[in-house]
Amino acid sequence: MSTRYKFRDTHAAYFITFTVVNWIDVFTRNEYREIIIDSTNYCIKNKGLIVHAWVIMSNHVHLLISLEKGSKNSLSDIMRDMKKYTATHLIKAIKENQQESRKEWMLYIFGREGKYNSNNTNFQFWQ
Repeated sequence: MSTRYKFRDTHAAYFITFTVVNWIDVFTRNEYREIIIDSTNYCIKNKGLIVHAWVIMSNHVHLLISLEKGSKNSLSDIMRDMKKYTATHLIKAIKENQQESRKEWMLYIFGREGKYNSNNTNFQFWQ
């Protein structure tokens, strides 16, 4: 997660995209999409995130977001935390999913990409 989002105007709306490394189609399974939705809802409820529009595609997520007036959190911190949380929980869900036919391949790719990024200890999920 070497890319840090920079939000210059705290009152503006921003278009954000999170892309899975190597454009792997992860979000074809409902349980993986639910991790994104739950994390987004948590940030809305607890961190002051406003989501104006969103879509989960098979290998990336688009959000049109802004920040509640008076929020103690910054959009940069919320996005960082959301990406970290979802990456950790998505990797865990993939590892534990007995029905995931591509599990070994996906974990190999995430592990390989993680080795190239000094910010990660094991896996890299988001590009």
